[in-house]
Amino acid sequence: MTTTPPALTPDHALARLPELTVVDVRTPGEYASGHIPGAHNVPLDALRRALPALRAAHGELVLVCASGARAENARAVLAEHGIPAATITGGTRGWAERGHALHRPRGTSRTTWAMERQVRLTAGALVLAGIGLGQLHPAWLLLSAGVAGGLVFSALTDTCGMAAVLSKLPHNRPRATDLDATLAALGSTRD
Repeated sequence: MTTTPPALTPDHALARLPELTVVDVRTPGEYASGHIPGAHNVPLDALRRALPALRAAHGELVLVCASGARAENARAVLAEHGIPAATITGGTRGWAERGHALHRPRGTSRTTWAMERQVRLTAGALVLAGIGLGQLHPAWLLLSAGVAGGLVFSALTDTCGMAAVLSKLPHNRPRATDLDATLAALGSTRD
């Protein structure tokens, strides 16, 4: 049995894909916009619920997200519970940049933006609203200042409160049946 290092390059992961269990920890909308072929979608906020299925999964676990940050957070959670896992350097973005195919399910008429893009749009809109409303009353400028402070805090702590809030929107949430089916599929892949 090959031991998986903490991180695999996209090329190394592609070469070993048949023996790996890839778990994409992005939101369902992000996952639907394009994911590594064969990847299972278990959003980061549902990871603890998925621990039994992940423990029972066949093959070595590899976690992936858009860029690698959420996958690394997921890897730390799994390590706390004694479940070894690796990540893919650069995430799905790095995978695609290397020219590897992403699976895009048929019938997905509208793709959800990546969480990072949703955060940038929301932060920018709030800053502009604060500046615009600040022309009516200076207290509204605090909205822009609050967003700026949140962005600085986010960078310093490598967390994102705005992403946590946006992940609760309906288009970013898994349907219970989707997550249940994923967990069942992970649990049934055991030898």
